[in-house]
Amino acid sequence: MRRILLIGVVTMLAAVGTAIAVPAAEAATVQPNVPYVLVNRNSGKALDVYNLATTDGAAINQYARNDGAWQQWRFLDSGGGWYRVQSVHSGKVLDLPSSTDGIQLVQNADRNDARQQFRLADSAGGYARLINRSSGKAVEVWQWSTADGAMVSQYQDLDGANQQWQLISLAATAGSFTNPIKRNGPDPWLQYHNGFYYLATTTWNSTVTMRRSSTLAGLATAADTTVFNLAGRANGCCNMWAPEFHLLNGPNGNRWYLYYVAGQNVSDYNPTQRLHVLESAGTDPMGPYTFKADLGTDWQLDASVLKVGSSLYLMGTYGGDGAGQSNFIQRLSNPWTLTGSRVRLSSPTLSWERQTGAVNEGPEPLYHNGKVMVVYSASACWGPDYKLGLLTLTGSDPMNPAHWTKKSTPVFQRSDANSVYAPGHNGFFKSPDGTEDWIVYHANDSASGGCDMNRSTRAQKFTWNADGTPNFGAPVRLGATLPAPSGE
Repeated sequence: MRRILLIGVVTMLAAVGTAIAVPAAEAATVQPNVPYVLVNRNSGKALDVYNLATTDGAAINQYARNDGAWQQWRFLDSGGGWYRVQSVHSGKVLDLPSSTDGIQLVQNADRNDARQQFRLADSAGGYARLINRSSGKAVEVWQWSTADGAMVSQYQDLDGANQQWQLISLAATAGSFTNPIKRNGPDPWLQYHNGFYYLATTTWNSTVTMRRSSTLAGLATAADTTVFNLAGRANGCCNMWAPEFHLLNGPNGNRWYLYYVAGQNVSDYNPTQRLHVLESAGTDPMGPYTFKADLGTDWQLDASVLKVGSSLYLMGTYGGDGAGQSNFIQRLSNPWTLTGSRVRLSSPTLSWERQTGAVNEGPEPLYHNGKVMVVYSASACWGPDYKLGLLTLTGSDPMNPAHWTKKSTPVFQRSDANSVYAPGHNGFFKSPDGTEDWIVYHANDSASGGCDMNRSTRAQKFTWNADGTPNFGAPVRLGATLPAPSGE
């Protein structure tokens, strides 16, 4: 009704030759590539990728503000004051399929054409309108709705409150950061070395990549660099997963040894997946690297290295000899050479380890005040209840499973309140000044998230319980501002 009345007034004034004072479309300012939440002035609700969709053509509606990645938007500069508005959740951009009033605003792959370009026009009170380049119309909440899930569309630019948006920056201030630190970053491994954070994640292709930044926040926009290409390796290409790089002392002194999983094709769980290791030429985590060795001759995943005294051990995941997907341990005579027999380290024996599949995987070493521990992922990554468990070396021999004690409850798991699901496949790193302990892990934004490249890399500080075991707390909501690691 309000729209009809306003249109009637416009028509009447036009008929008597009265000029219509529509506010000038001046350019509001934004920081390119910084995430923003867009809150509608009329409804108080946020522009939202409805139902957490990642597909082309998915609807963009409004919903109660929660600062999830599906409500975060980046402005990508198209030149001349025009921007594409990109979803942090899906990586797709806003798109108006036609110039028709009331057409559903959707997301689509970035074509950088006029339908996907918007300029910002100032409104009173610090609000802005989004004007589409193709249609010349303003993005609005249709029919002034205040309901969750109400359609967002376009209409003639009338500067109504339902066309006005507050742009709330979620940029990390100095000395802080927000998760995720890498979108589309499953199976993360992060280390701080000589003034930089280095991060590697699964690529699901033939490349091993790494990014670096002097701040944790900077990893979110740092470029990925290919540090090794697996193409042409008969046993080791492609389908690269779960890279980890460890600074170890070998015959040539300290070198980075980069362990990874790869197979002969790119299917999800093909039987050719094996463990492999690269060696750096010096002490730069970015390499260059050369191929060093294949590790094992059967299906194995998620390599990591445990150090107890002067001894090295390879840990990983294998078929488990009929005990479900299990973790193993095996001696290393040097960083690339296995010796002796493989031993089952842990199997999915507890009910919470078998919720969506009988799985123990991703064993990661953790050391504190002389205590040796292994944090591992349990249940299956294709469900929301993927989580972390804990083993503690309570005897003297890491190769003897009886010398390890498994904690009966998970140590890190989903938080529905924070919209974090399936947190797992973790690693650990120290703050730059060495005073804080941090966990890096991947997780999904929704309970329907899968075991795929949509998992994102997150980090948070953790503390210690009185018995010397880790207290990881709850996984933190995406977009929450967190203090940066001490010493940045």
